[in-house]
Amino acid sequence: MPPDPSLPNRRDARRNRDLFIEHAKATFAEHGVDASLERIAREAGLAIGTLYRHFPTRVDLLLAVFEPKLRDFLATAEAALKMADPWEGFLVFLEALCGAQAYDRGFNDFIARRFPRDERTEVMHDRVCQLARSILSRAQAAGVVRPDIAEADLIALLWANSRIAEATRQVAPGVWRRHMHLVIDGFRAGDRHELPEPSLSPEQLYRVMARLGE
Repeated sequence: MPPDPSLPNRRDARRNRDLFIEHAKATFAEHGVDASLERIAREAGLAIGTLYRHFPTRVDLLLAVFEPKLRDFLATAEAALKMADPWEGFLVFLEALCGAQAYDRGFNDFIARRFPRDERTEVMHDRVCQLARSILSRAQAAGVVRPDIAEADLIALLWANSRIAEATRQVAPGVWRRHMHLVIDGFRAGDRHELPEPSLSPEQLYRVMARLGE
């Protein structure tokens, strides 16, 4: 039987998928991961039903948009863990983490939240957290990072950096690096004040990130 002309062929389907990813990338970067999917479909010049045929859930679209960037970040983090100087490895990791989210509100949301109902994102986020713990522990064991810094403090830096980057993006788009390094200096071992509050526990951190992803 001849093909049904009402159904898109493989080339059209691929083109449509690429259009959705292209417009979603720009929209999420500006408005975050909660941006309207209807808006993305409209800007792509396609129907919202077509978007849902390619990406049944918002997380499916988020993965298509951000998985390549997350893969690049993980490669940088793996390299930072192997650097000869533990402090330099710690610094490279945090610069890569903050830099990846500074100009992309959507990636910031994606990396700073948890999506517990999706195993694919849980595996990715678990790997990020595992690398963060390893890089931090290595720097602490070398005596270059203060021993009371916890993984949650690194995530808090990410949250704070995102607000600074968003507030200054149109005026001084690189100034977030100044504030990031001011905070990182506070992570150094040496003379220090005792911290007035304990860090979030791993369970508390997960709950906070999961609430942000709701």
